[in-house]
Order: sequence, then C-alpha cells, then structure tokens
Amino acid sequence: MRIDGAARAGLREWIGLAVLALPTMLIGIDMTVLHLATPYLSEELNPSSTELLWIVDIYGFFVAGFLATMGTLGDRMGRRRILLIGAAAFAVASLLAAFASSVLMLIAARALLGIAGATLMPSTLSLISNMFRDAGQRRVAIAVWMTNFSIGGMIGPLIGGALLEHFWYGSVFLLGVPVGVVLLICGPLLLPEYRDPNAGRLDPASVGLSIAVVLLVVYGFKQTAQEGVHGLPLLSVAVGLALGVVFVRRQLRLSDPMLDLRLFSRPAFGVSLGGQTMGLFVVTGTQFLVLQYLQLVLGLSPLKAGLWALPAMTAGVVGTLLAPVVANRTSPGAVMAWGFFLSVPGLVLITQVGTDSGPALAVTGFSIASFGVQAALALTNDVIISSAPPERAGNASGVGETGAELGNALGVAVVGSVAAAVYRSQMDGLPRGVSPKLADAARATLGGAADVAGRLPGRAGGELLTLARSAFTDGMHVAALVDVGVLLILGAASLTLLRGRAGRRDPEESGAELPDAVPGGR
Repeated sequence: MRIDGAARAGLREWIGLAVLALPTMLIGIDMTVLHLATPYLSEELNPSSTELLWIVDIYGFFVAGFLATMGTLGDRMGRRRILLIGAAAFAVASLLAAFASSVLMLIAARALLGIAGATLMPSTLSLISNMFRDAGQRRVAIAVWMTNFSIGGMIGPLIGGALLEHFWYGSVFLLGVPVGVVLLICGPLLLPEYRDPNAGRLDPASVGLSIAVVLLVVYGFKQTAQEGVHGLPLLSVAVGLALGVVFVRRQLRLSDPMLDLRLFSRPAFGVSLGGQTMGLFVVTGTQFLVLQYLQLVLGLSPLKAGLWALPAMTAGVVGTLLAPVVANRTSPGAVMAWGFFLSVPGLVLITQVGTDSGPALAVTGFSIASFGVQAALALTNDVIISSAPPERAGNASGVGETGAELGNALGVAVVGSVAAAVYRSQMDGLPRGVSPKLADAARATLGGAADVAGRLPGRAGGELLTLARSAFTDGMHVAALVDVGVLLILGAASLTLLRGRAGRRDPEESGAELPDAVPGGR
C-alpha cells in the first residue's frame, strides 16, 4: 500500500536506517546480557528477590515513564539532537552500572539507563516515519529496525557469556559503550534532523503522574507476589490506580497531551498497542525464566547458555523479516493473529520441561514462541502509526513505544513474580540442619538456594538443590500457562478487530502525506 503523493525513500534514507538501528541493538544487548548475569549478581551483591527484580526491570519502568516526555523534547529540540544526547547519556550510565559497588547503586544506575534509553526509541521511530513516507517502504524499514533488537539479543548473550567467563558481572554493561560511541560519530554525518514546528509544550504534572502510576502499581503487584496479600501492596496499587485516573483526565483536558488517549477509540490502534505490550510481556518474561533454567537448573555456563539461546533469537529475526512479506499478500491483522496463535505450542512445550530433560526441549519451545510473537510484533508499530490520523502519527508512536517498554518491564516483573510465588510455595521440607537464616535465603531465589547448598555438608546440599530446581521448574510451568492464556486472547482480538483494517488510515482522517517536519540540517 502506498499513500498518494508519498515520496519513496532513496539511498540516503536506507543508510540512515542502518544508523537508526544501532540504538535498537543497544537496547536488545542491554536486556539480554542482564538476564544472563542474574546468577552472578545474586552471588556478588546478594540482593533479595525483590531487589533482584528491581535491578532487572527498573530500566523498563523508567523508559516507559519518560518515553512521552523525551518524545516531546525531541519534537521541540530536534529528533536527531535528542537521539545523540541520549546515546551519550546511555554510555555514561552503562559505565556507572558496570562499576556499581552495591545493590542500591546498581538500581540507581539502571534507572539512569532507563531515562537515557527513553530518548532513543521515540527518536528513532519518529525519524523513520519521516524518512520513509511510502507505506510499503515504511513497513519494511520498521521490520528491519525491529530485527536489530533481536540481533542485539542474539549477540548480547554470546558476548556477555564470554565476558562472564573471564571478568566480573559488571563487564556486561560495558557492551553499551562502543555502540553509543559509534552512534555519536555516525549520527551527525548520516542522519537528517527533523523537528515539529507545532509540537506541544512539556507538562511537568503529566510526567510526574505517569512515572508514579507505573512504579506504584508494579511495586504493589511485586510485593503481593513476594509477601502475600496485605495492606501496603494493596495501598500501593490503589494509589497508583487513583493517580492513573487523574492522569487520564488530565490528558483528556490538555490541548497538547503527553499521551493522546483519544487514539484508543480506534480499534486498530487499541488492539495493536495491546498486542505489542502483551506480546513483549510474553517474550521477555519467557526469556528471563529460560535463561535462568539453563544456568541454574541444568548447570550450563553463561557462554553455553548464551549459545543455546541463539536459536530462539534467530527464529525471532526470521519471523520479523517474513511478516511484512506475508502481510503484503494477506493483511497485517491476519499475520498478527496467526503469529500469536502459532506461539502457543512453543509455550506448551515449555510446560513439559523437567529438571533432567536437557536444554533442547526448552529452547525449541522458546524458539517457536519467539518466531510467532516476533512475526506479530513486526507489524504492530506500523499499524499503530498508520491507524492514527497523520497529525497524530508522532504521538501514536510515543504511545506505542511506551506500551512496548512497559510490556518488557512487566514481563519480567509479573512472570518472574508468578514463578517466584510458585517456587516459594514448593520450598517446604528443607533438609535438617539448615539454619533459619539460610532457609530464608534458599526460599527466596534459586540462586540463593544454590549458594546455601554449597555450604551444607554431605547429602543435605544435594537434597536442597534438587528440591529448589524442581520448585523453579514448577514455577516456570505455571508462568508458561499464564502466557498461553495471554496469547490466545491476543490472537482472537487481532483476528476479530483487525481483519481488513490494519495498516489503513480512514479516508476522512487521512491526508495525502505524513505530518510535516522541519528539516534542521544534516
């Protein structure tokens, strides 16, 4: 499909796309290497299970909270400029995370990485929407852009595993530094500058509300999974939801809202956003558990675990690149629906994994799920942008990226919390002679149980490790079943509401061209 009058991109735009793909690769690297380093974090810094989840997912929460803000700054200051500022900040924050000496310092560094990361995604996607105005080219460009996230996920465990074999856990964070440097050098030479002359003004109250809503609600759910239902987590969720209502009402009143919530009245937009958020919820949460399973249950080294993760990453790349081709012959809605449906058998395979079944079954299941979900996600960004009227395309992309990052963060938080709750419920009957302090550590995480097992004499250590590995595997089974339910709902919604509609703008709402942007130089 092509919008009448839309100019087709040339060589300069495609070379610029290669540069725009670098931040996406950087995000993919950062997410996967941290999952691989989780056991080493547990041993070196001794975080609680709640602190460990915060180390992993606070990055995603802060990205989600600041995405709309940074998108607005990009519109006002220039999208290339804010992209380069973010790349520099990400490199500096990566250094801080690498040399963090305490749990709190690492959590703070990850939060700074989140704020810096929030400048990268909306800048790259909005530049793509300006550079590729032909709908067919834009769909391919977005698929290529997304593929680099998977490539980052592929090389992240591989390089990260090699680093963890020879260096301290913080070395995995250093991977973000050279990517940021390359972007800083090539960006000014290859990327055009764009800014929107009609961009809205930044609303500080909306920024604060959006961050508070995300943090309070997720904190409440995590604490409930960690400690059971009681007053503080329930209060946190209630306050977060109340602030969410205030946030929604404020956005509807503002003439230039951070998030234009009126876009949710469009079925194609709402279903695609939900598919993007919850699809990433499934993939990220599953990857988090499978990598821990490979290392802590099967006892693989970080490098071997990274190598075993490559088939799933490759399957995701294949699904991403095939989706636009198939969508041109059918419809984006159909591809999205069947992508979600095809992922279900993979998660069912994961429910059959045991403590002694070897890595092949878990990796096969994850590869099938990755292929299907990534095929669906290859089209969600384009549907989100194209289902909005041209004058709201930038705002729509900001909302879409907020949903994506929230899905990444919630995938680890919720799926990890579900698995952790099952794990704790199965950790009864510890061997005799385990002190209360050691017992608490063993019940908190599988990494903690492995550490305690190494301190116990005789058969007691082996018995504890067997119990803990079985409990973790049971938790992974339950989490996979939760993901199956999510995928079935996503597939049905996509098939029902997007059939024949995805990827098209309503004629009465669509102009001949995408929103005008003011070039700001090369």
